Amino acid sequence: MFIAIIGTPCSGKASALSYLHSKGFSIESNPQSLVFSSYVAMLDYVTRNWRASFATTSLTDSSVLREFLVRPFVIILKLDAPLLLRWGRLNHVSVTNDFESLDQFHAYLDSLDIMNPERLRPGWDSYFMTIAHLASLRSNCMKRRVGAILVRNKRILATGYNGTPRNMTNCNEGGCARCNGQGNLASGDECLCLHAEENALLEAGRDRVGEEAVIYCNTCPCLRCSIKIVQTGVREVVYSLSYKMDDATARVFREAGVKLRQYSTNL
Repeated sequence: MFIAIIGTPCSGKASALSYLHSKGFSIESNPQSLVFSSYVAMLDYVTRNWRASFATTSLTDSSVLREFLVRPFVIILKLDAPLLLRWGRLNHVSVTNDFESLDQFHAYLDSLDIMNPERLRPGWDSYFMTIAHLASLRSNCMKRRVGAILVRNKRILATGYNGTPRNMTNCNEGGCARCNGQGNLASGDECLCLHAEENALLEAGRDRVGEEAVIYCNTCPCLRCSIKIVQTGVREVVYSLSYKMDDATARVFREAGVKLRQYSTNL
């Protein structure tokens, strides 16, 4: 397990780190422990030693944190109650009023879109994307956690997350050599993990997909999944995070007449 502790100044991060150290976690500040030259080196180490316990307070950049969060052994410990409430509840908004004029204050309040009805009740996109994210937390893939929800007429047909096939060794237990950095592309080693979209489509089957089906994915489908989505008759794909194959995927969906759009929210 790897725990990254984040929070505002004087929120107790050092105390939490000390507590975890007393529970057997290795920490960077311990002279007998590890020192990393970069977050990439840290990510590589904790991935190769994911069964060990390690904690840090040095990850503060959101883009860096996202690199760690796609791994199934990572937990973010956020300290500071207002921050937890703001991110954990749609109907809680925290504002630090340090504006120099009423105009600036009002402009900031406008940007928050406080009267958006989704603050009290999530819209369909928010609802299904939240469930897709929840499904992704079941993934044990060593590379990236992905979740997908197959929907028709605002009813969930199936859910899926990425991982090795049924009755095979889990990815995080060495089931997929490529995801664990042991595969050899030159010798033809391929990823054994089923993608979240594939699992959702297999669970539903083409007969249940039917017309007007929509698939929600927390990450944009890859090319391999896009052709299966087209083949099963899905009419719309909604995704949250971009992926390296977005352009190729978009071309497939465009040619097949499948609508592709990225979900976004200001909440």
